[in-house]
Amino acid sequence: MDSASTPSEDQLFDAARRGDVPALQAALAAGVPVDATNDKGFSALILASYGNQFEAVRFLLDAGANPNHQDHTGNTPLMGVSFKGYPEIARLLIERGAGLDWQNGNGGTALMFAAMFGRHDVLKLLLEAGANQRIADFRGLTALALAGQQGNETAWALLGGEAQ
Repeated sequence: MDSASTPSEDQLFDAARRGDVPALQAALAAGVPVDATNDKGFSALILASYGNQFEAVRFLLDAGANPNHQDHTGNTPLMGVSFKGYPEIARLLIERGAGLDWQNGNGGTALMFAAMFGRHDVLKLLLEAGANQRIADFRGLTALALAGQQGNETAWALLGGEAQ
């Protein structure tokens, strides 16, 4: 639902942002689809993930939320938590089938976000799970190149960069 959301959908989105699992349960019981989206293409799972609401994320995944839902710019829940640095949610999303190598509208991946923003715990998780380091964004930059551009020596080393 990309148009204006209904009051029940608004309740779902608000509950996701707050991590209010009983309110999420009520919204779903009222018939709101678990993967309903707001005008930006954000699902409840994206909102809960970006807000570091672990229990809400787990509940939504248990309720069948798509771990690979992309918003209007192509970002997934895993990309958001990689940008923000929430390793517990990243691990849960990976365990529940989040695609490691999905690309957003600019060709960015979760690995690139973790490398660029110095989210080393998430970066380690993504590497251990097998994220592809060779993927380049639409500018031709890989996670290693982005870490180097940002002067992020720890990410550079984690990605196998040689000492500079």
